[in-house]
Amino acid sequence: MKHAANVFLVLGLSLAAAFSQSPELRTFTNAQGKAVQAKLIGVDGPNVTLELATGQKYTFAITSLSAADQQYIKSAAVPAAGAPAAAAPAKYTFKPGPNDKLEPALVNEVIGQPLFGEDPLWTSSAEEVAARLKIPQESKTKTASSYRAYTKDDYQLFGAHPFSVAMYAENDKVTSFSLVFANKGDLFSAKGGGEMHFDKDTPPAEAEKIVKKAMDKDLTAIADTLTKKLGAPKEARFGEGPSGVGRLTVQRWDWRGHAILLAEAKGVYVGVQIVTTAFADAGGKVEDTTDKIIRAHALANLEKRENGDVVVGDIPMVDQGPKGYCAPATAERAMRHLGVPADMYILANAGNSGFGGGTSVSALLEGIAPQIRNKRRSFDAWKSELKIKDIAKYIDKGVPLMWCLYSTKEFNDTANKRTKERKATTNWASWKTKVTEEAATSSLAGDRESSHVVLIIGYNKDTNEIAFSDSWGEDYKERWITLPEAERVSQQYFYVVGF
Repeated sequence: MKHAANVFLVLGLSLAAAFSQSPELRTFTNAQGKAVQAKLIGVDGPNVTLELATGQKYTFAITSLSAADQQYIKSAAVPAAGAPAAAAPAKYTFKPGPNDKLEPALVNEVIGQPLFGEDPLWTSSAEEVAARLKIPQESKTKTASSYRAYTKDDYQLFGAHPFSVAMYAENDKVTSFSLVFANKGDLFSAKGGGEMHFDKDTPPAEAEKIVKKAMDKDLTAIADTLTKKLGAPKEARFGEGPSGVGRLTVQRWDWRGHAILLAEAKGVYVGVQIVTTAFADAGGKVEDTTDKIIRAHALANLEKRENGDVVVGDIPMVDQGPKGYCAPATAERAMRHLGVPADMYILANAGNSGFGGGTSVSALLEGIAPQIRNKRRSFDAWKSELKIKDIAKYIDKGVPLMWCLYSTKEFNDTANKRTKERKATTNWASWKTKVTEEAATSSLAGDRESSHVVLIIGYNKDTNEIAFSDSWGEDYKERWITLPEAERVSQQYFYVVGF
Protein backbone atom coordinates (compact mmCIF):
# COMPACT_ATOMS: atom_id res chain seq x y z
CA MET A 1 0.00 0.00 0.00
CA LYS A 2 1.25 3.51 -0.77
CA HIS A 3 0.98 6.09 1.98
CA ALA A 4 -1.52 8.90 1.51
CA ALA A 5 1.21 11.52 1.34
CA ASN A 6 2.70 9.88 -1.72
CA VAL A 7 -0.02 10.85 -4.13
CA PHE A 8 0.17 14.44 -2.96
CA LEU A 9 3.98 14.37 -3.09
CA VAL A 10 3.81 13.13 -6.67
CA LEU A 11 1.66 16.14 -7.49
CA GLY A 12 4.47 18.45 -6.44
CA LEU A 13 7.18 16.47 -8.21
CA SER A 14 5.47 15.41 -11.42
CA LEU A 15 4.45 17.31 -14.50
CA ALA A 16 1.72 14.73 -15.02
CA ALA A 17 -0.26 16.05 -12.06
CA ALA A 18 -1.31 19.30 -13.73
CA PHE A 19 -4.45 18.01 -15.40
CA SER A 20 -7.51 20.17 -15.92
CA GLN A 21 -10.96 19.37 -14.60
CA SER A 22 -12.90 16.65 -16.41
CA PRO A 23 -16.15 14.82 -15.65
CA GLU A 24 -14.14 11.80 -14.46
CA LEU A 25 -11.82 13.74 -12.17
CA ARG A 26 -12.47 15.30 -8.77
CA THR A 27 -10.40 17.41 -6.40
CA PHE A 28 -9.35 15.46 -3.29
CA THR A 29 -7.65 17.17 -0.35
CA ASN A 30 -5.49 15.57 2.34
CA ALA A 31 -5.04 16.56 6.00
CA GLN A 32 -2.23 18.98 5.10
CA GLY A 33 -4.48 20.86 2.68
CA LYS A 34 -2.77 19.53 -0.44
CA ALA A 35 -5.12 19.00 -3.38
CA VAL A 36 -4.95 16.67 -6.38
CA GLN A 37 -7.13 15.91 -9.36
CA ALA A 38 -7.99 12.20 -9.29
CA LYS A 39 -10.68 9.64 -9.95
CA LEU A 40 -12.22 7.46 -7.24
CA ILE A 41 -11.47 3.85 -8.20
CA GLY A 42 -12.55 1.80 -5.20
CA VAL A 43 -13.03 1.37 -1.46
CA ASP A 44 -11.84 -1.62 0.54
CA GLY A 45 -12.81 -1.32 4.21
CA PRO A 46 -10.84 1.62 5.70
CA ASN A 47 -8.84 2.20 2.52
CA VAL A 48 -9.55 4.09 -0.70
CA THR A 49 -7.89 3.87 -4.13
CA LEU A 50 -7.52 7.00 -6.27
CA GLU A 51 -6.22 7.20 -9.83
CA LEU A 52 -4.51 10.20 -11.46
CA ALA A 53 -5.26 11.00 -15.08
CA THR A 54 -1.96 9.31 -15.98
CA GLY A 55 -3.28 5.97 -14.73
CA GLN A 56 -1.16 5.95 -11.55
CA LYS A 57 -3.10 4.42 -8.64
CA TYR A 58 -2.63 5.10 -4.91
CA THR A 59 -4.22 3.30 -1.97
CA PHE A 60 -4.36 4.79 1.54
CA ALA A 61 -6.56 5.34 4.59
CA ILE A 62 -9.83 7.17 3.96
CA THR A 63 -9.29 9.08 7.21
CA SER A 64 -6.21 10.78 5.72
CA LEU A 65 -8.53 12.84 3.50
CA SER A 66 -10.70 15.83 4.37
CA ALA A 67 -14.11 15.35 6.02
CA ALA A 68 -15.86 16.40 2.80
CA ASP A 69 -13.90 13.84 0.79
CA GLN A 70 -14.68 11.12 3.32
CA GLN A 71 -18.37 11.88 2.99
CA TYR A 72 -18.14 11.83 -0.81
CA ILE A 73 -16.40 8.46 -0.75
CA LYS A 74 -19.00 7.05 1.62
CA SER A 75 -21.88 8.20 -0.60
CA ALA A 76 -20.18 7.00 -3.80
CA ALA A 77 -19.94 3.41 -2.52
CA VAL A 78 -17.54 2.30 -5.28
CA PRO A 79 -16.39 -1.37 -4.98
CA ALA A 80 -12.75 -2.00 -4.07
CA ALA A 81 -10.15 -1.73 -6.82
CA GLY A 82 -9.37 -5.20 -8.10
CA ALA A 83 -12.64 -6.63 -6.77
CA PRO A 84 -15.01 -8.42 -9.19
CA ALA A 85 -17.18 -5.32 -9.52
CA ALA A 86 -14.26 -2.92 -10.01
CA ALA A 87 -14.61 -0.10 -12.50
CA ALA A 88 -12.91 -0.36 -15.87
CA PRO A 89 -9.40 1.11 -16.11
CA ALA A 90 -9.41 4.89 -16.43
CA LYS A 91 -8.72 6.42 -19.80
CA TYR A 92 -6.75 9.59 -20.32
CA THR A 93 -9.23 12.27 -21.35
CA PHE A 94 -8.39 15.42 -23.26
CA LYS A 95 -10.04 18.18 -25.26
CA PRO A 96 -10.41 17.02 -28.89
CA GLY A 97 -8.42 18.91 -31.52
CA PRO A 98 -8.27 19.16 -35.32
CA ASN A 99 -5.11 17.04 -35.60
CA ASP A 100 -6.46 14.07 -33.64
CA LYS A 101 -7.58 12.27 -36.82
CA LEU A 102 -3.93 11.76 -37.78
CA GLU A 103 -2.79 8.20 -37.08
CA PRO A 104 0.27 7.64 -34.83
CA ALA A 105 2.26 6.26 -37.76
CA LEU A 106 1.83 9.52 -39.69
CA VAL A 107 2.84 11.63 -36.70
CA ASN A 108 5.86 9.39 -36.04
CA GLU A 109 6.87 9.84 -39.67
CA VAL A 110 7.02 13.59 -39.05
CA ILE A 111 8.88 13.11 -35.78
CA GLY A 112 11.39 10.72 -37.31
CA GLN A 113 11.23 8.18 -34.46
CA PRO A 114 8.59 5.67 -33.21
CA LEU A 115 7.52 7.90 -30.32
CA PHE A 116 3.74 7.48 -30.30
CA GLY A 117 1.59 4.38 -30.12
CA GLU A 118 -2.17 3.88 -30.02
CA ASP A 119 -2.24 4.71 -26.30
CA PRO A 120 -1.26 8.20 -25.08
CA LEU A 121 2.25 8.55 -23.71
CA TRP A 122 0.75 9.43 -20.33
CA THR A 123 -0.74 5.96 -19.88
CA SER A 124 2.19 4.14 -21.47
CA SER A 125 4.99 2.23 -19.76
CA ALA A 126 8.09 4.41 -19.65
CA GLU A 127 10.32 1.35 -20.00
CA GLU A 128 8.53 0.31 -23.19
CA VAL A 129 8.67 3.80 -24.70
CA ALA A 130 12.37 4.11 -23.83
CA ALA A 131 13.07 0.70 -25.37
CA ARG A 132 11.51 1.55 -28.71
CA LEU A 133 13.32 4.90 -28.79
CA LYS A 134 16.57 3.26 -27.58
CA ILE A 135 17.03 5.77 -24.76
CA PRO A 136 19.01 4.33 -21.80
CA GLN A 137 17.86 4.84 -18.24
CA GLU A 138 19.57 7.77 -16.55
CA SER A 139 18.07 7.58 -13.07
CA LYS A 140 15.58 5.60 -10.99
CA THR A 141 14.26 6.44 -7.54
CA LYS A 142 11.39 4.89 -5.61
CA THR A 143 8.76 6.82 -7.55
CA ALA A 144 10.52 8.61 -10.41
CA SER A 145 12.75 7.67 -13.31
CA SER A 146 14.44 9.41 -16.20
CA TYR A 147 15.96 8.28 -19.48
CA ARG A 148 18.51 10.28 -21.47
CA ALA A 149 20.52 9.84 -24.66
CA TYR A 150 23.27 12.12 -25.99
CA THR A 151 22.66 11.22 -29.59
CA LYS A 152 24.94 10.60 -32.56
CA ASP A 153 25.12 13.12 -35.40
CA ASP A 154 22.75 11.16 -37.65
CA TYR A 155 19.93 11.00 -35.09
CA GLN A 156 16.98 13.13 -36.23
CA LEU A 157 13.80 14.38 -34.54
CA PHE A 158 11.39 16.89 -36.11
CA GLY A 159 13.79 17.44 -38.99
CA ALA A 160 16.80 18.41 -36.85
CA HIS A 161 19.49 16.78 -34.71
CA PRO A 162 18.82 16.78 -30.93
CA PHE A 163 21.94 16.67 -28.79
CA SER A 164 19.98 15.47 -25.76
CA VAL A 165 16.78 13.41 -25.64
CA ALA A 166 15.37 13.08 -22.12
CA MET A 167 12.18 11.37 -20.94
CA TYR A 168 10.77 11.68 -17.42
CA ALA A 169 8.37 9.29 -15.69
CA GLU A 170 6.54 8.68 -12.42
CA ASN A 171 5.81 5.11 -11.36
CA ASP A 172 6.77 3.95 -14.87
CA LYS A 173 4.24 6.28 -16.55
CA VAL A 174 5.65 8.87 -18.96
CA THR A 175 5.18 12.46 -17.73
CA SER A 176 7.18 14.52 -20.23
CA PHE A 177 9.91 14.72 -22.86
CA SER A 178 12.66 17.34 -23.06
CA LEU A 179 14.63 17.56 -26.33
CA VAL A 180 17.54 19.98 -26.71
CA PHE A 181 18.79 20.85 -30.17
CA ALA A 182 21.48 23.42 -31.07
CA ASN A 183 22.85 24.95 -27.86
CA LYS A 184 25.94 26.73 -26.59
CA GLY A 185 26.92 23.81 -24.36
CA ASP A 186 26.80 20.73 -26.56
CA LEU A 187 28.02 22.50 -29.72
CA PHE A 188 31.41 22.91 -28.01
CA SER A 189 31.33 19.90 -25.74
CA ALA A 190 34.30 17.91 -24.49
CA LYS A 191 35.86 14.81 -25.96
CA GLY A 192 33.95 12.53 -23.60
CA GLY A 193 31.60 12.27 -20.66
CA GLY A 194 32.39 11.73 -16.98
CA GLU A 195 35.94 12.56 -15.98
CA MET A 196 36.83 13.11 -19.64
CA HIS A 197 34.62 16.20 -19.90
CA PHE A 198 37.50 18.35 -18.62
CA ASP A 199 39.50 17.49 -21.76
CA LYS A 200 37.85 19.88 -24.19
CA ASP A 201 38.81 22.14 -27.04
CA THR A 202 38.67 25.91 -26.65
CA PRO A 203 35.63 27.32 -28.49
CA PRO A 204 36.60 29.44 -31.50
CA ALA A 205 36.40 33.22 -31.40
CA GLU A 206 33.31 33.16 -33.61
CA ALA A 207 31.46 30.80 -31.21
CA GLU A 208 28.55 33.18 -30.75
CA LYS A 209 27.96 33.35 -34.51
CA ILE A 210 28.22 29.58 -34.80
CA VAL A 211 25.61 29.09 -32.08
CA LYS A 212 23.21 31.62 -33.61
CA LYS A 213 23.48 30.07 -37.08
CA ALA A 214 22.90 26.55 -35.74
CA MET A 215 19.99 27.64 -33.57
CA ASP A 216 18.30 29.55 -36.39
CA LYS A 217 18.65 26.51 -38.65
CA ASP A 218 17.13 24.11 -36.12
CA LEU A 219 14.35 26.48 -35.11
CA THR A 220 13.26 26.89 -38.74
CA ALA A 221 13.56 23.18 -39.56
CA ILE A 222 11.50 22.05 -36.55
CA ALA A 223 8.79 24.68 -37.04
CA ASP A 224 8.49 23.91 -40.77
CA THR A 225 8.36 20.15 -40.18
CA LEU A 226 5.57 20.39 -37.60
CA THR A 227 3.59 23.03 -39.48
CA LYS A 228 3.47 20.94 -42.66
CA LYS A 229 1.71 18.11 -40.85
CA LEU A 230 -0.01 19.72 -37.84
CA GLY A 231 -0.78 23.19 -39.19
CA ALA A 232 0.20 26.59 -37.90
CA PRO A 233 1.23 26.70 -34.22
CA LYS A 234 -0.32 28.72 -31.43
CA GLU A 235 1.86 31.09 -29.43
CA ALA A 236 1.91 30.50 -25.67
CA ARG A 237 3.87 31.22 -22.51
CA PHE A 238 5.30 28.23 -20.70
CA GLY A 239 7.53 27.47 -17.71
CA GLU A 240 8.40 28.88 -14.31
CA GLY A 241 11.04 31.31 -13.16
CA PRO A 242 12.17 34.66 -14.57
CA SER A 243 10.87 35.67 -17.99
CA GLY A 244 13.40 34.84 -20.72
CA VAL A 245 15.10 32.27 -18.48
CA GLY A 246 12.62 29.73 -17.13
CA ARG A 247 9.46 31.18 -18.64
CA LEU A 248 9.56 31.44 -22.42
CA THR A 249 7.31 32.17 -25.35
CA VAL A 250 6.75 28.91 -27.21
CA GLN A 251 5.17 27.64 -30.42
CA ARG A 252 2.58 24.97 -29.62
CA TRP A 253 1.07 22.08 -31.61
CA ASP A 254 -1.45 19.63 -30.10
CA TRP A 255 -2.23 16.01 -30.98
CA ARG A 256 -4.41 13.59 -29.00
CA GLY A 257 -3.71 15.13 -25.59
CA HIS A 258 -0.02 15.78 -26.29
CA ALA A 259 1.30 19.34 -26.52
CA ILE A 260 4.51 19.79 -28.53
CA LEU A 261 6.22 23.02 -27.46
CA LEU A 262 9.06 24.60 -29.44
CA ALA A 263 11.11 27.19 -27.53
CA GLU A 264 14.18 29.33 -28.09
CA ALA A 265 16.27 30.76 -25.28
CA LYS A 266 18.13 33.50 -27.16
CA GLY A 267 21.75 32.56 -27.73
CA VAL A 268 21.50 29.54 -25.42
CA TYR A 269 19.41 26.68 -26.82
CA VAL A 270 16.54 25.50 -29.00
CA GLY A 271 14.32 23.00 -27.23
CA VAL A 272 11.17 20.94 -27.65
CA GLN A 273 9.06 19.77 -24.74
CA ILE A 274 6.25 17.24 -25.03
CA VAL A 275 3.78 17.48 -22.16
CA THR A 276 0.09 16.90 -21.54
CA THR A 277 -2.21 19.46 -23.13
CA ALA A 278 -3.63 20.21 -19.69
CA PHE A 279 -0.16 20.98 -18.32
CA ALA A 280 0.50 23.23 -21.31
CA ASP A 281 -2.87 24.93 -20.69
CA ALA A 282 -1.70 25.60 -17.12
CA GLY A 283 1.42 27.32 -18.48
CA GLY A 284 3.77 24.71 -17.06
CA LYS A 285 3.18 25.60 -13.43
CA VAL A 286 3.76 22.80 -10.93
CA GLU A 287 1.94 22.94 -7.61
CA ASP A 288 3.98 23.60 -4.47
CA THR A 289 4.67 20.77 -2.04
CA THR A 290 4.60 21.57 1.68
CA ASP A 291 7.70 21.31 3.87
CA LYS A 292 6.02 18.67 6.01
CA ILE A 293 5.71 16.30 3.06
CA ILE A 294 9.20 17.09 1.75
CA ARG A 295 10.78 16.56 5.19
CA ALA A 296 9.14 13.16 5.48
CA HIS A 297 10.24 12.26 1.95
CA ALA A 298 13.85 13.28 2.65
CA LEU A 299 14.07 11.42 5.97
CA ALA A 300 12.52 8.30 4.46
CA ASN A 301 15.46 8.12 2.05
CA LEU A 302 18.21 8.55 4.67
CA GLU A 303 20.34 5.42 4.95
CA LYS A 304 22.13 4.58 8.22
CA ARG A 305 24.44 1.65 7.64
CA GLU A 306 25.98 -0.78 10.11
CA ASN A 307 29.50 0.51 9.46
CA GLY A 308 28.54 4.06 10.49
CA ASP A 309 27.85 5.47 7.02
CA VAL A 310 25.02 8.00 6.92
CA VAL A 311 23.95 8.56 3.29
CA VAL A 312 21.14 10.40 1.52
CA GLY A 313 19.64 7.90 -0.90
CA ASP A 314 17.19 8.08 -3.79
CA ILE A 315 18.63 11.30 -5.24
CA PRO A 316 17.81 11.58 -8.95
CA MET A 317 20.80 11.31 -11.28
CA VAL A 318 21.35 13.83 -14.06
CA ASP A 319 24.13 13.12 -16.55
CA GLN A 320 25.64 16.43 -17.71
CA GLY A 321 27.13 14.70 -20.75
CA PRO A 322 30.33 15.83 -22.51
CA LYS A 323 30.12 19.49 -21.49
CA GLY A 324 30.87 21.65 -18.48
CA TYR A 325 27.37 21.70 -17.02
CA CYS A 326 28.28 20.29 -13.61
CA ALA A 327 26.79 23.26 -11.73
CA PRO A 328 23.37 23.28 -13.44
CA ALA A 329 23.17 19.47 -13.48
CA THR A 330 24.05 19.28 -9.77
CA ALA A 331 21.62 22.07 -8.93
CA GLU A 332 18.88 20.22 -10.85
CA ARG A 333 19.51 17.10 -8.78
CA ALA A 334 19.38 19.01 -5.49
CA MET A 335 16.21 20.84 -6.51
CA ARG A 336 14.34 17.81 -7.82
CA HIS A 337 15.26 15.85 -4.70
CA LEU A 338 13.26 18.37 -2.66
CA GLY A 339 10.36 18.81 -5.03
CA VAL A 340 11.49 21.86 -7.03
CA PRO A 341 11.13 21.33 -10.82
CA ALA A 342 14.38 21.96 -12.71
CA ASP A 343 16.16 21.38 -16.02
CA MET A 344 19.93 21.80 -16.39
CA TYR A 345 19.67 23.58 -19.74
CA ILE A 346 17.31 26.19 -18.30
CA LEU A 347 19.53 26.51 -15.22
CA ALA A 348 22.57 26.98 -17.47
CA ASN A 349 20.70 29.87 -19.04
CA ALA A 350 20.16 31.39 -15.60
CA GLY A 351 23.85 30.90 -14.77
CA ASN A 352 25.15 32.47 -17.99
CA SER A 353 27.10 29.31 -18.84
CA GLY A 354 29.91 29.72 -21.33
CA PHE A 355 30.38 28.01 -24.68
CA GLY A 356 30.92 24.31 -24.03
CA GLY A 357 30.06 24.82 -20.36
CA GLY A 358 31.70 26.60 -17.52
CA THR A 359 29.10 28.12 -15.24
CA SER A 360 29.37 30.85 -12.65
CA VAL A 361 28.02 29.00 -9.63
CA SER A 362 27.19 32.24 -7.83
CA ALA A 363 25.39 33.64 -10.91
CA LEU A 364 23.52 30.38 -11.39
CA LEU A 365 22.29 30.17 -7.83
CA GLU A 366 21.47 33.85 -7.57
CA GLY A 367 19.35 33.37 -10.69
CA ILE A 368 17.44 30.38 -9.38
CA ALA A 369 17.23 31.34 -5.68
CA PRO A 370 13.86 33.14 -6.13
CA GLN A 371 12.39 30.06 -7.83
CA ILE A 372 13.67 27.84 -5.02
CA ARG A 373 12.15 30.08 -2.35
CA ASN A 374 8.89 30.44 -4.29
CA LYS A 375 8.57 26.67 -4.00
CA ARG A 376 8.84 26.94 -0.20
CA ARG A 377 12.40 25.65 -0.05
CA SER A 378 15.27 27.44 1.69
CA PHE A 379 18.61 28.30 0.13
CA ASP A 380 21.86 28.54 2.11
CA ALA A 381 25.36 29.50 0.95
CA TRP A 382 28.62 29.85 2.88
CA LYS A 383 32.41 29.60 2.67
CA SER A 384 34.39 27.50 5.15
CA GLU A 385 36.62 24.50 5.68
CA LEU A 386 35.08 21.05 5.43
CA LYS A 387 33.72 19.94 8.79
CA ILE A 388 31.83 16.74 9.54
CA LYS A 389 29.50 18.56 11.96
CA ASP A 390 28.47 21.05 9.25
CA ILE A 391 27.89 18.25 6.76
CA ALA A 392 25.94 16.16 9.28
CA LYS A 393 23.65 19.12 10.03
CA TYR A 394 22.12 18.71 6.57
CA ILE A 395 22.71 15.04 5.78
CA ASP A 396 20.91 13.98 8.96
CA LYS A 397 17.79 15.70 7.58
CA GLY A 398 18.13 13.90 4.24
CA VAL A 399 19.47 16.99 2.45
CA PRO A 400 22.60 16.87 0.21
CA LEU A 401 25.09 19.75 -0.08
CA MET A 402 26.50 21.28 -3.27
CA TRP A 403 30.29 21.45 -2.90
CA CYS A 404 32.71 23.35 -5.15
CA LEU A 405 36.06 21.62 -5.59
CA TYR A 406 38.95 20.96 -7.97
CA SER A 407 38.25 17.56 -9.51
CA THR A 408 41.78 16.73 -10.65
CA LYS A 409 42.89 13.47 -12.24
CA GLU A 410 44.76 12.56 -9.06
CA PHE A 411 41.67 13.25 -6.97
CA ASN A 412 39.45 11.10 -9.20
CA ASP A 413 42.00 8.28 -9.30
CA THR A 414 42.14 8.31 -5.51
CA ALA A 415 38.35 8.42 -5.09
CA ASN A 416 37.80 5.64 -7.65
CA LYS A 417 40.41 3.36 -6.06
CA ARG A 418 39.21 4.10 -2.53
CA THR A 419 35.56 3.51 -3.39
CA LYS A 420 36.31 0.17 -5.05
CA GLU A 421 38.36 -1.01 -2.07
CA ARG A 422 35.73 0.24 0.36
CA LYS A 423 33.01 -1.93 -1.20
CA ALA A 424 35.05 -5.05 -0.39
CA THR A 425 35.86 -4.00 3.19
CA THR A 426 34.51 -5.86 6.23
CA ASN A 427 37.08 -4.88 8.88
CA TRP A 428 36.25 -1.22 9.50
CA ALA A 429 38.81 -0.74 12.28
CA SER A 430 41.54 -1.76 9.84
CA TRP A 431 39.97 0.45 7.15
CA LYS A 432 40.06 3.46 9.45
CA THR A 433 43.77 2.97 10.06
CA LYS A 434 44.47 2.51 6.36
CA VAL A 435 42.66 5.64 5.12
CA THR A 436 44.00 7.76 7.97
CA GLU A 437 47.56 6.86 7.03
CA GLU A 438 46.93 7.45 3.33
CA ALA A 439 45.34 10.83 4.01
CA ALA A 440 48.35 11.90 6.09
CA THR A 441 50.72 11.34 3.17
CA SER A 442 48.39 12.54 0.40
CA SER A 443 49.83 14.93 -2.18
CA LEU A 444 46.45 16.02 -3.61
CA ALA A 445 46.25 19.67 -4.62
CA GLY A 446 43.85 21.98 -6.41
CA ASP A 447 43.98 22.94 -10.08
CA ARG A 448 41.79 25.77 -11.42
CA GLU A 449 41.43 24.01 -14.77
CA SER A 450 39.41 21.28 -13.04
CA SER A 451 36.80 23.36 -11.19
CA HIS A 452 33.77 21.23 -10.50
CA VAL A 453 30.58 20.97 -8.42
CA VAL A 454 29.27 17.78 -6.80
CA LEU A 455 26.76 16.77 -4.15
CA ILE A 456 28.02 15.72 -0.74
CA ILE A 457 25.57 12.95 0.08
CA GLY A 458 26.97 11.31 3.21
CA TYR A 459 29.60 10.97 5.92
CA ASN A 460 31.16 8.53 8.37
CA LYS A 461 32.31 10.16 11.60
CA ASP A 462 34.38 7.19 12.74
CA THR A 463 36.47 6.85 9.56
CA ASN A 464 36.42 10.63 8.90
CA GLU A 465 35.16 10.18 5.33
CA ILE A 466 32.58 11.89 3.17
CA ALA A 467 30.50 10.50 0.29
CA PHE A 468 29.95 12.59 -2.83
CA SER A 469 28.03 12.19 -6.08
CA ASP A 470 28.97 13.56 -9.52
CA SER A 471 26.55 14.45 -12.32
CA TRP A 472 28.28 11.93 -14.59
CA GLY A 473 25.84 9.00 -14.54
CA GLU A 474 25.12 6.04 -12.29
CA ASP A 475 28.78 4.91 -12.12
CA TYR A 476 29.52 8.09 -10.17
CA LYS A 477 26.47 7.99 -7.91
CA GLU A 478 28.43 7.40 -4.69
CA ARG A 479 32.18 7.80 -4.15
CA TRP A 480 34.17 8.21 -0.94
CA ILE A 481 37.21 10.25 0.14
CA THR A 482 38.67 11.20 3.53
CA LEU A 483 37.92 14.65 4.90
CA PRO A 484 41.62 15.77 4.92
CA GLU A 485 42.02 14.74 1.26
CA ALA A 486 38.78 16.47 0.32
CA GLU A 487 39.96 19.66 2.02
CA ARG A 488 43.10 19.66 -0.14
CA VAL A 489 40.98 20.07 -3.30
CA SER A 490 38.11 22.06 -1.80
CA GLN A 491 37.22 25.56 -3.00
CA GLN A 492 35.44 25.91 0.37
CA TYR A 493 32.15 27.07 -1.15
CA PHE A 494 28.92 25.29 -0.24
CA TYR A 495 25.29 25.69 -1.30
CA VAL A 496 22.18 23.92 -0.01
CA VAL A 497 18.62 23.68 -1.23
CA GLY A 498 16.82 22.79 1.99
CA PHE A 499 13.78 23.49 4.12
